[in-house]
Amino acid sequence: MFSTVIFLVVTSGLLHAVWNLFTKQSVNKVVFLWSIQWVAVLLYLPFALTAIWRHHIPFVGWLLLTVTVTLHGVYVVLLSQTYNAGDLSQVYPLMRGVSPLLVPLIGVFVLGEQLSILGWIGVAGVVVGIWILGNWRFGGRLDGPSLAPKATWLALEVGLSIAAYTTFDKITLHYIPVVTLNDASNLGNLIALSWLATQSGAIQAEWKANWKTILVGGVISPGGYLLFLLALHLAPVAQLAPMREIGTVFGTILGIVVLKEAQGRRRITAAGLITVGVILLGLFG
Repeated sequence: MFSTVIFLVVTSGLLHAVWNLFTKQSVNKVVFLWSIQWVAVLLYLPFALTAIWRHHIPFVGWLLLTVTVTLHGVYVVLLSQTYNAGDLSQVYPLMRGVSPLLVPLIGVFVLGEQLSILGWIGVAGVVVGIWILGNWRFGGRLDGPSLAPKATWLALEVGLSIAAYTTFDKITLHYIPVVTLNDASNLGNLIALSWLATQSGAIQAEWKANWKTILVGGVISPGGYLLFLLALHLAPVAQLAPMREIGTVFGTILGIVVLKEAQGRRRITAAGLITVGVILLGLFG
């Protein structure tokens, strides 16, 4: 059972990194993300409707679904802006590392909970990794561009939205079938991006330039999160959310190898520290 969970979560992290790579490569980030939501909604709609037909969903389920769909919409809008401001290998580890860092810190300093030694080592790993992404210098000078303040704040906001929707998704799964929750999230993303996308005037150009990655992204973006939602049925979210952040390494490597982004050694080091820190927090915090 546990090996199945690990496979689902790691594969989910890899697919997440791949469609984020596609987003970074796109011409217009908003239009690209909006387009893959169309593909995702239409692809999974028959399965989502069938699941609704077979399940009785109480009012509280619909209420929770509305909240989590809204949070997903906020996330995808912030994500589009983040990739306009920073490199994939910079902002991706920061976005994925922030949310699992904040939860234990809030527990210690606000709720008076305790954190183990390994948990504090995990906190240190995430903090140092984030510091390296923005400030570490080689030989007294930066080996490439540093992380701009705008990109930093946007990535932090994305991280907060990830923490929020992951928590609500876990609760919502008590009432809503997995495939329905997944497709409803896609629909929320689509609605949130519609105004920006239709006003951009770049829809035709984006499809002409990137129709292949739009179609692939429309399959693997919801598909990857569907795997994570399935894993949530088998194990606690406190363990799974940190494990999924192995995708930070995948995203960083893709940014450096595929996009030829600078500061390869620095960013891989940072991503590795964040990933190890997050796993320590999740398993031993």
